[in-house]
Amino acid sequence: MDLCAAVAGDVAIQPGETVLIPTGFAIELPAGYEAQIRPRSGLAAKHQVGILNSPGTIDSDYRGEVKIILTNFGKNVFTVKKGDRIAQMVIGSYTKIFWNEVESLSETARGAGGFGHTGTK
Repeated sequence: MDLCAAVAGDVAIQPGETVLIPTGFAIELPAGYEAQIRPRSGLAAKHQVGILNSPGTIDSDYRGEVKIILTNFGKNVFTVKKGDRIAQMVIGSYTKIFWNEVESLSETARGAGGFGHTGTK
């Protein structure tokens, strides 16, 4: 779902600046669910504006106002107005896991190869 800015007046975000933008609402998620806050592709493509910690996570025990960490990665001032669609929110379930410390991990074809190792063979 789209999230809209609940700002009192226009908020100018300077190039390279990060601003916390209120949405005017809070949510109560059931245990086992999270909300992910994601950037809007139109803001990214047209204005180089995105979310600094994307995707942002809202835990089920958070009860405060949902706020969006908008960053202007562009070269021009970007202005947020009341009611502007500034982010998207997706609600999803997750599985809680418990860690087991082990001495070694099972072998795979990939092994410990990281960054750029998938699809190279």
